[in-house]
Amino acid sequence: MNAAIESPPADRRVTPAWTPPAASLALEFCGMHFASPIVLLSGCVGFGEEYTRVAGFSNRDAGAICLKGTTLAPRLGNQPHRVYETPMGMLNAIGLQNPGVDHVVRNILPELDFTETRFIANVSGSTVEEYVEVTARFDDSPIDAMEINISCPNVKEGGVQFGNSPEMSARVVAACRKVTRKPLITKLSPNQTDIQQNAKACIEAGTDAFAVINTLMGMAIDTRTGKPVIGNRQGGLSGPAIKPIALLKVAQVSEVAKPHRVPIIGQGGIVSANDAIEFLLAGAAAVGVGTALFYDPLVCPKINRGIAGYLAAQGLANLAALSA
Repeated sequence: MNAAIESPPADRRVTPAWTPPAASLALEFCGMHFASPIVLLSGCVGFGEEYTRVAGFSNRDAGAICLKGTTLAPRLGNQPHRVYETPMGMLNAIGLQNPGVDHVVRNILPELDFTETRFIANVSGSTVEEYVEVTARFDDSPIDAMEINISCPNVKEGGVQFGNSPEMSARVVAACRKVTRKPLITKLSPNQTDIQQNAKACIEAGTDAFAVINTLMGMAIDTRTGKPVIGNRQGGLSGPAIKPIALLKVAQVSEVAKPHRVPIIGQGGIVSANDAIEFLLAGAAAVGVGTALFYDPLVCPKINRGIAGYLAAQGLANLAALSA
């Protein structure tokens, strides 16, 4: 391993930027210490630096940060338009624009402050072999864990998304499992027939946790031109509009994952503490915040305070007591 990229101590503890009430929001997730149940979602915070220039924002307000989707080789991404605001949501089709895993490991990770929060890499690819190579590269780095983005299209299978097939999802997870001992978090797509069957297959393949859900596919049409607004024709829908679907999917996956003690990051439309609490009650151990940051970069401490206040009002000392 490059001597300039030394892994920080595994037992480090993060001090949150906000002052926590009596009820503790700290939790252990796949052996990682989270100071808060909030996870900032991949694609919404760049490589951990996106919002640090905003006055009042601190990475310490999140238990973990998922970095931008990373592939083996650099990618320019899709043609514009890539983002479009919808009622109660947002469509995006960035196309995994990123500088490639070698650049991320050599130049970006050394600039991150691993005393602030946990950092999770987002592993993306178009073949099983690419997933494996990216995973192996991140394994030899200070990254805390890896999120497997199985919503990528498999070029060897005619562009079918890995995440829409339990068999293909399991193949990716099993292959990545062989090249790392770091926690693997499989990001499940809602665009499939049976999410529980997929979750079972991924558990058997060796996933340590789930992120539920990824975006739903959608589109918008410009009535002046009669053409799709998004340059890629379709994009992923996120934001409050998908929250009811995400809640259901979290509850469904929890039924499968809980007996195996496989934790879930519940995500999809969370913009308030009440939203986050609903996901925790549905079976999530942590909650993902993404689209909300685009219009309220300081939403995390508000959510933290709201969850802590709810726990205190319920007479609960910590998050674990919420699901006991």
